[in-house]
Amino acid sequence: MKQVNLQLFGAFSELDASREIVVDVAGDHVADLRQALRTLLQQRWPQFRAGLLDYSVFADQQSVLREHERLPEDGRVAILPPVSGG
Repeated sequence: MKQVNLQLFGAFSELDASREIVVDVAGDHVADLRQALRTLLQQRWPQFRAGLLDYSVFADQQSVLREHERLPEDGRVAILPPVSGG
């Protein structure tokens, strides 16, 4: 089990005042993090609009991470919901 420190942005920042949560992930890839976060949202924040997770991306300090990519070694990832406006 890998622990990921997930920085929260946009609507996700409502989950915790520190704008960061720890997610236990049972794999090494971004897709595993997405699934672990989906489960955690259902357990801890059932009223949160979890569908937003489907349209959000994860990023490390340099780039957006794709589903098949490995999670960063330092365990620090940000979740970025979609934005609108122009």
